[in-house]
Amino acid sequence: LPYLLDPNFDQYLPVIPAEVNSVNFTWKAGEKEYYYDFDRLKSNSEEILHHPVVSIERQGKVPRKPVVFQVILPCTGNVSGIAPFEVGLQIKPTNGEVLKGTPLRLRLLKQCMVRILNIAGPDPECDKQCFNGGRCNHRRVCECLDGYMGKYCQEVICYPRCMNGGTCTSPGICLCADGFQGPYCEGGICLEACLNGGKCIQKDTCSCQRGYTGSRCEISKCNPPCLNGGRCIGMDKCKCLRGYSGHRCQKAVCRRPCGRHGVCIDVDTCQCDPGWYGRLC
Repeated sequence: LPYLLDPNFDQYLPVIPAEVNSVNFTWKAGEKEYYYDFDRLKSNSEEILHHPVVSIERQGKVPRKPVVFQVILPCTGNVSGIAPFEVGLQIKPTNGEVLKGTPLRLRLLKQCMVRILNIAGPDPECDKQCFNGGRCNHRRVCECLDGYMGKYCQEVICYPRCMNGGTCTSPGICLCADGFQGPYCEGGICLEACLNGGKCIQKDTCSCQRGYTGSRCEISKCNPPCLNGGRCIGMDKCKCLRGYSGHRCQKAVCRRPCGRHGVCIDVDTCQCDPGWYGRLC
């Protein structure tokens, strides 16, 4: 949820048009465990908008793999206008502490319109001016299909807005500018791969694992570097693979000692003194 935790996220969702009845979000926990609580789903203008509803349980566990959920915005259908509403979300790891960037408090606006049937019957000539399947009502005003807006239904809707220069090409579909990816073009593409477990988070921008730095995470904070497959996890701090130890993972470990007549030269491998034999000398 990187874009959802963005403190400026409200700016990506100005007034949500009448043609948009729900907003989709994709989230995942990855390897860690997180628990969520939608602690606030409130309409501040109930004569225009009912309280928002989420398509999942209000409390639960964030899924490990990407899953789409919806925040549904049900207009009452009785009054036209713009209704302010609030969405509150807490996310906590297993230790119970609140995740950085939460609780999330979104204050947004939803437009609702009472649709009036064309009791005078179809008006083909008027309909010709409406694009993308729109039809004229009895006031000779275009009423748009879901996913379109504008006087003549000529504008395509993507919510949240396409980010980083992306273009909305069809309802909910963004065409991203070079160097960006994701449903809303919120993620970057790194032309040169991030190294040592780093992840690409924006265009040509890597987020490095502990122990690494540099534009591609190519610089180890361990100098000299860790040996024998060890991984740098902090300033001059190595995490060794099984079978090795030492400040730089330079020492092989024999789980059973080689005895007084041999030395450990590799993982579980003894080198015996002259005249002594056997796995443990």
